[in-house]
Amino acid sequence: MRFEELLEQVGGFGPFQLCNVALLALPRVLLPMHFLLPVFLAAVPAHRCALPGAPANFSHQDAWLEAHLPREPDGTLSSCLYFTHSQALPNTTFWGADQSPGQLEGEPSTAPCPQGWDYDRSEFSSTIATEWDLVCEQKGLNKATSTFFFAGVLVGAVAFGYLSDRFGRRRLLLVAYVSSLVLGLASAASVSYIMFVITRTLTGAALAGFTIIVMPLEMEWLDVGHRTVAGVLSGTFWTVGVMLLALVGYLIRDWRWLLLAVTLPCAPGILSLWWVPESARWLLTQGRVEEAHRYLLRCARLNGQLVGEDGLSREALNKVATRERVVQRPSYLDLFRTRRLRYISLCCMVMWFGVNFSYYGLSLDLSGLGLNVYQTQLLFGAVEVPSKLLVYLLVRHVGRRLTQAGMLLGTALALGISLLVPSEMGAWSIAVAVIGKGFSEGAFTTAYLFTSELYPTVLRQTGMGLTSLVGRLGGSLAPLAALLDGVWLPLPKLAYGGIALLAACTALLLPETRQAQLPETIQDVERSAPSSLQEEEMPMKQVQD
Repeated sequence: MRFEELLEQVGGFGPFQLCNVALLALPRVLLPMHFLLPVFLAAVPAHRCALPGAPANFSHQDAWLEAHLPREPDGTLSSCLYFTHSQALPNTTFWGADQSPGQLEGEPSTAPCPQGWDYDRSEFSSTIATEWDLVCEQKGLNKATSTFFFAGVLVGAVAFGYLSDRFGRRRLLLVAYVSSLVLGLASAASVSYIMFVITRTLTGAALAGFTIIVMPLEMEWLDVGHRTVAGVLSGTFWTVGVMLLALVGYLIRDWRWLLLAVTLPCAPGILSLWWVPESARWLLTQGRVEEAHRYLLRCARLNGQLVGEDGLSREALNKVATRERVVQRPSYLDLFRTRRLRYISLCCMVMWFGVNFSYYGLSLDLSGLGLNVYQTQLLFGAVEVPSKLLVYLLVRHVGRRLTQAGMLLGTALALGISLLVPSEMGAWSIAVAVIGKGFSEGAFTTAYLFTSELYPTVLRQTGMGLTSLVGRLGGSLAPLAALLDGVWLPLPKLAYGGIALLAACTALLLPETRQAQLPETIQDVERSAPSSLQEEEMPMKQVQD
């Protein structure tokens, strides 16, 4: 007997599953609010050298600034340099031959800002950039905060993926909630850049538990026919978080209070775990039949299925448990022990790196579109709604594999086209950027659903942990790749688009999972291998025999 047969008795989709999806909605809303928080948290407002006697009105057109600040090659006044001696303006009688712009010796000397910077606080009252002067020579430290955060997510994905397969989904979800709350509060109270980086890195590790646990915990209670609906519905909560971040960021302009606003909802999330069920699939793989029986009876009762106390016999559950209890202590090495799992893991690693690298490359750079940061964030969130609807239709009728590859290809094409659109064509630039964001979000939504269906129950969390680890590596490198514009302006977009194209090609190598039952054991995965792989396995099996 398979677990799907047990689900048929208790109801594979009903009030029990809908309640479970609703209870697990909060983590999906909170994740984008933390992951995309640097858009507001690390924003760099207009700034200039803090100089004695500077006018109170912050304006780069002021004549006083013209005399004290040099111009950049693009014609704007410098944010990082000042004249060591104030200059007379070219249209005054003090402009002499010794200061002719054509003479190198006559060019005035400049120096870095000696007394810090004055910031334009009309849009942000405080960010980490203004708090610790992370501008000019220190701007790399500002970008590095996102890299450190995603490095924490990377490490947390490994830990939570392994531990949730060992100790259960529900228990580790509690750990993720509590640690996210405590570390988020500590980040908001940071008194130095070093403290902030450390606490944000640890917060990223804690939040990784949400990314690893929530989707499989939903999928493992659903029948085959409704996994797509629930997967897209769960992804919609991410979109809600993206749009909600734009509203919260608009209302709260101080970075400490903003960080508190996106952290405190973890408190009711902890209370909600009282009603979240453990995965009965996982319980059976661990031989915990009584607990699985109790959850299955609760599922039947809420779904209105007529299953008595003895309707789900212990004997049947024991058979399922015996069949599925193959890997007692899952290890990341198990993902590479057999040819089929090794093949799936390597392809998923490349795919997830490309999905994250391109998504965060697009999402964390909201400049150059002619809109303010709040409008752009809201627009990027709104486009995810039709993107998810498109994913829902495609994964049902076209399949997971082609949808995944198509979304990544669309992302790569949008990034390529954006390089060809002149900056003067503002409306076209916005349209291409929004379309690219929609495709990248579609790739992200499909990746969670697709990957959770490729791995067996005994290794599903471990597999999600590994792929999420590699994905977060891509996410951590995306902010640093943005610094490549100092080498060549189009280089960041070329990097994002090239990696997305590689990931699209890799996704085509994975097996289709549409209308397929979730594999329970490693043997189930190996039996689903194409004949070519099975034939290659035969000599190995014969030698072992």
